[in-house]
Amino acid sequence: MSFDPITFEVVRNALVAATDEMVLALRRSAYSTNVKTRADFSCAFFDAELRAVAQGFNQPVHLGSMVEQVPRAVLDYGAENLVSGDVVVTNDPYPSGVHLNDVTLVSPVHADGELIGYVANLAHHVDVGGGAPASIGAFREVFQEGVIIPPVKLVERGELVEDVFALVLAQIRSKHETAGDLRAQVAANATGARRVQALVARHGRETVVGVMGEVLAYTERRSRAELATLPHGRFEAEGQVDTDGYSADPVRLRARVEITGDGVAFDLEGCDRQRRAPVNSTFAQTFSACAYALKCLVDPDLPVNDGFYRLLRVDAPRGTVVNCTWPSPVVGGWETQTRLVDVIFRALLPALPDRLPAGTKAMMCHAGFGGVDPATGNYTCFLETFGGGYGGRAGSDGPDAVQAHGQNTENAPVEETELGYPVRIDRLALVDDSDGAGRFRGGLGLRKDYRFDRPMTFTVLADRTKEGPWGVLGGHPGATARFVLVRDGEERDLDPKSTVDLLAGDVVSYRTCGGGGYGPPEERDPHRVLRDVMEGKVGVERARDVYRVAVDASRGVIDDRATAALRRGVGGERG
Repeated sequence: MSFDPITFEVVRNALVAATDEMVLALRRSAYSTNVKTRADFSCAFFDAELRAVAQGFNQPVHLGSMVEQVPRAVLDYGAENLVSGDVVVTNDPYPSGVHLNDVTLVSPVHADGELIGYVANLAHHVDVGGGAPASIGAFREVFQEGVIIPPVKLVERGELVEDVFALVLAQIRSKHETAGDLRAQVAANATGARRVQALVARHGRETVVGVMGEVLAYTERRSRAELATLPHGRFEAEGQVDTDGYSADPVRLRARVEITGDGVAFDLEGCDRQRRAPVNSTFAQTFSACAYALKCLVDPDLPVNDGFYRLLRVDAPRGTVVNCTWPSPVVGGWETQTRLVDVIFRALLPALPDRLPAGTKAMMCHAGFGGVDPATGNYTCFLETFGGGYGGRAGSDGPDAVQAHGQNTENAPVEETELGYPVRIDRLALVDDSDGAGRFRGGLGLRKDYRFDRPMTFTVLADRTKEGPWGVLGGHPGATARFVLVRDGEERDLDPKSTVDLLAGDVVSYRTCGGGGYGPPEERDPHRVLRDVMEGKVGVERARDVYRVAVDASRGVIDDRATAALRRGVGGERG
């Protein structure tokens, strides 16, 4: 069946618009800061054959994870057991999910009495139980990380299944926020289903189903055309997660990428075996990393659906940190997933030096805390992730204090955080001199200091304390991260994967890493160095010793003669 271009585009964009409206419904209805403000969720529509047709993205890390999880949830529950108005909920990481905080809701969509597809959304909940508030503690088994929900009905024929709802909430600390977020997810699916049904009512079932199939074929054709423009060959690189939270041994990652006209293959043979520690990525998370890396190399306007995923092949050996098996802990899987993206980019950068950055923050960098309010008896939980330095690029500096590699969550505003939670933000600033020096420097890291008014349990789930993001083509690595407990004026470094009991008056300070530099720092435009010094991003001494630029900060000018001497190798040490 063929369609005129106008009908094709109208239906195609209407399907995407349906998922975008799901995004709006979820965000505007949610209770937690992590969902309503930081937008840590995504929405999608699948056809009756469980092929991804449209995705409304807030979080690119969910690119491939929903594609793995949603079909498996439907197949495990049984499509024949679902009717209009049903909603299935799951967060089970095995065999095809992600970490437990990411809870997915799936609903069948019927039109004219027949199944036309499924709407789904995934949201990161602030708490799902387990051994630490916010459910991000460093544990040995998945059972310690929180409630595990196999595919079960949360809504049946439009009515909430109260027993299931109560059973889930009984495991969770932040009952008010979690209940609100779950109801918002139900509302988002109902919104998506209505929009798809309205589309069928307007254009007819045969037309909508036909266009869906053509959209996938169209995307595959465009994806193949994009692959033809990329350099073909095999590329490989290695990297590591600095620590697993229990041992001093780094977690080794290795990626081989083969680009051909028929697709892109990611071979992850050589990655470390899975560990009884919070560094294991599920296959769905790993697939998402590879999908994101490929999407960065093609036309940004290219649709993301099954036609795109068809050209992606991922070989992640079972039992490794990139395809862990039950009952391995999975809470830190996103930390490994985003570092894997950095390794993939490092492999491809020699072939695409003008399009890929130096090393980035490449960690989710979670902070989670919670405790019982003595006045109300309610348990409060909070969770957020932090920005850091992005890597320098061939023609521009890396952005300061941004989320990287598929992590698109927003900053938790100081005002909202202080209003809703028992904490004060003493400081929110860039980390001076944290950039990886280069012709184009890496971005600066972010500092955020939490001061607590009462005892609290705090968890750090992060990395980058041993090695900063790598520089490229003569660029320097970015500064490493620090996670600091300040008690009675004394600073103590915290392990990047640890949980600590806080006292009233304690301060926890996050100081994230800078991005790697691109090109030799002594080739940086002196006027860019001057601007960095005057903005307080780079110190005068570092400008002289590393960038080899003499700055008179009191007058805001460059000492041209001294700079020329420095760059000839006279009068300064090379940093």
